[in-house]
Amino acid sequence: MENEISARVSDADFAYYNGSGPGFTTESSVLISSSPYLNHPQLRALIAQEMLRRNGAELPNTAYIPDVVKILMELENWPRIFQLFEEEKARLPEFKAWLAGKKVSLFTNEELAGAEPGTLRAVIHDFVVNSGYNMDHFFQGMEIKTDFDFYMKERTHTHDIEHMITGFETNHAGEVALLAANTRAFYKYFVPELASFFNRVGSYLRAKTIMKSGLFYPESVKIELDAEDIGAAQGRNWKHPLFLIPYRDYLDWQVQDIREEFGITNPPTPGEWAWTTAVSEDPRPSHQGMASMAAE
Repeated sequence: MENEISARVSDADFAYYNGSGPGFTTESSVLISSSPYLNHPQLRALIAQEMLRRNGAELPNTAYIPDVVKILMELENWPRIFQLFEEEKARLPEFKAWLAGKKVSLFTNEELAGAEPGTLRAVIHDFVVNSGYNMDHFFQGMEIKTDFDFYMKERTHTHDIEHMITGFETNHAGEVALLAANTRAFYKYFVPELASFFNRVGSYLRAKTIMKSGLFYPESVKIELDAEDIGAAQGRNWKHPLFLIPYRDYLDWQVQDIREEFGITNPPTPGEWAWTTAVSEDPRPSHQGMASMAAE
């Protein structure tokens, strides 16, 4: 029965969609392409696996993100990226000031203790104490020497703070919404080439999430669409990408005031999307933080 159905894809269909141009030949004994990404065997294998596998209980949904990030970095045109940094620093005063300030948003428990309710300090303290997450979760042990070093480390630190101030909590829909919001904000603020670099990993995360849900988790698809819409709408309203906020300067601001200052609109009600992680993965004995996150 299955073969009979698949046979309905006809020769005419192949001809129409694949075209009839001249074939390509090569003397190479291995796969070769004009795409450096397609030419990378491990990246091909990882992306195929992560787009087509189930979100099984034996692996966290965050599995292999460091592997993909490392490969993408190996393939990057770094002189061009550093040139774009300099060009955008000259064009964008907030970006230049953020890089020059190098105010690291990683806080000790002592710095966070005794906060007034409703302040960013209090929200971060609650997150650090109760979530089980490590806000220094990537590029661990890296020393900050350059503007680019600061960018890499600070993006790690501020990811969880972005969850806190947008209202997009660390559940499946919250991760999807934050990815969509950041994508919109990057392309609104930066030139497209640098925005694409900033969004490189986000593009991978969104693609694998959409594909897996479409194959295995139909209940997850609708809420992902809703989360994309809500995240995109919020991201379009941001004053600039939220990683540019020097959060040390805002620790004692009320979160609501931070939202008003930077155009963070219509956050979901706390807990509204808590159910979405369970429908985006295979059943687990219990849902625990990092292991249950769908996108980050």
